[in-house]
Amino acid sequence: QVQLVESVGGSVQAGGSPRLTCSVSGLSYSAYCMGWFRQGPGPERDRVASLYTGGGRISYADSVKGRFTISQDNAKRTLNLQMNNLKPEDTAIYYCAAHPSVGDAACSLRRREADFRYWGQGTQVTVSS
Repeated sequence: QVQLVESVGGSVQAGGSPRLTCSVSGLSYSAYCMGWFRQGPGPERDRVASLYTGGGRISYADSVKGRFTISQDNAKRTLNLQMNNLKPEDTAIYYCAAHPSVGDAACSLRRREADFRYWGQGTQVTVSS
């Protein structure tokens, strides 16, 4: 059974730098497309960043490029999201997601909520000005 469990987000002031961690179990960690999404006031989850756990390109949404960093820890089987210089518009529920990958190139094309099969329960991050 695949399980993705995000760490607790919380409240932070603008400019803060929290880190989210997603603990992964039940899947072949070395060959998955994994990413972070977020859902603000609207109905859709937007991709924040994603990577192929087998190594390769990493991609970011334009809104977070240069501020957020996605990374993986193979030994701990975690997916991390370092968020720097947070803004109030970053307030959202953040989700960890995974999908069986057909490789690095295919993973880089997966940018929609429907492109990922497995999801964590989400964690709230609130940024105050």
